[in-house]
Amino acid sequence: MNSAIICFGSNIEPEKNAEKARELLAKDQALIATSAFLRTKPEGYSVQPDYLNGAFLIQTELSFEALKTYLKGVENLMGRIRTTDKHAPRTIDLDIVVYNGKIISDDYLIYYFVKKSVDELLPLLK
Repeated sequence: MNSAIICFGSNIEPEKNAEKARELLAKDQALIATSAFLRTKPEGYSVQPDYLNGAFLIQTELSFEALKTYLKGVENLMGRIRTTDKHAPRTIDLDIVVYNGKIISDDYLIYYFVKKSVDELLPLLK
């Protein structure tokens, strides 16, 4: 069994989409815990709504690559539209930040809200 901390961000109906992402993950994976949700100002293109960010701790049978593919499928199912602007508004963004106890994303070092959400869940990681 593998463990992962999945960080999320949404600024299109964020409360609804954060809850929907949690429900979809819990349907297919073992959802262990959810961090507190944080409101953040948008990066880059600032004329857009604030983001709601947080993280989910899951256990999964999926390999790292299979989990990445699975998360893209969840994003697509939730209506995620990808553009060349990585800071564009979105229904949901799901990123693996920790996999099997190892921090694998630079976002942990770059964004305070990612670090805060991950640090909240790290003590629960076994």
